[in-house]
Amino acid sequence: MSDARIDNGAPSGAAGQSAGTNPPRPPAGEEGRFFGFREIDPTEKAPLVQGVFGSVASKYDVMNDLMSMGVHRLWKDMFVDHVNPRAGEALLDVAGGTGDIAFRLKKKAPDAAVTVCDLTEAMVRVGRDRAIDQGQVQREAGGIDWTVGNAETLPFTSRSMDAYTIAFGLRNVTHIDKALAEARRVLKPGGRFFCLEFSHVVIPVLRDLYDAYSFNLLPKLGQMVAGDRDSYQYLVESIRRFPEQQALCRRIEAAGFTQVKARNLSGGIACIHSGWRI
Repeated sequence: MSDARIDNGAPSGAAGQSAGTNPPRPPAGEEGRFFGFREIDPTEKAPLVQGVFGSVASKYDVMNDLMSMGVHRLWKDMFVDHVNPRAGEALLDVAGGTGDIAFRLKKKAPDAAVTVCDLTEAMVRVGRDRAIDQGQVQREAGGIDWTVGNAETLPFTSRSMDAYTIAFGLRNVTHIDKALAEARRVLKPGGRFFCLEFSHVVIPVLRDLYDAYSFNLLPKLGQMVAGDRDSYQYLVESIRRFPEQQALCRRIEAAGFTQVKARNLSGGIACIHSGWRI
């Protein structure tokens, strides 16, 4: 793992785009024109994303274990350790889906007020069912609140949250910069922003192996386990459309955050981005 601060001078390179496999990443702000590798009208993206996650919701957690061979659990543990939630804080987990991050936040800070917000109702239902099993349904009873909402237009008041987390969700929003602006809006001054996302693999040999694994095996797993090859093909392609580490750092800074950092996990397969709202 390594730490990477903002690089304001060097442009993001094209490394990591295997010949014949990965097209160039879209220009900043134009990610909404693409659904995976397919060009679309940006107004279509949110419904298409809802369709993907509505389709895979019931098998989402099982597929995460299979796709990452369980490593996603370690990434999420490290992510929540990085957040370091504290008692009495208001914590918002966006694209929180089935609750993996929310449950970890609550375990680490039982007296924190944790809210999950996700675009896809089917994912929220799965998370709520898990919460019921754990007795953590409503905040008033010491549990977790669950809300359906869009990361670009969050249904929360300004300056109401102490920390904002989004794990494996930012690449699925139509307008990344709008989502970053919304994150800043809902955070209190001094609030903390954290993003865990698939990113740009920085080790050439690992990058080639990861590309081969992603494109050749993951869609087949999606077909065998979830009965949905196309959704997992999209998930693989969406990773290659997402900004590289330093490019995302610059955009987080442009949204008004300071002390923006990127911390690579597993050679850059995933990355934690963080910043402070002042």
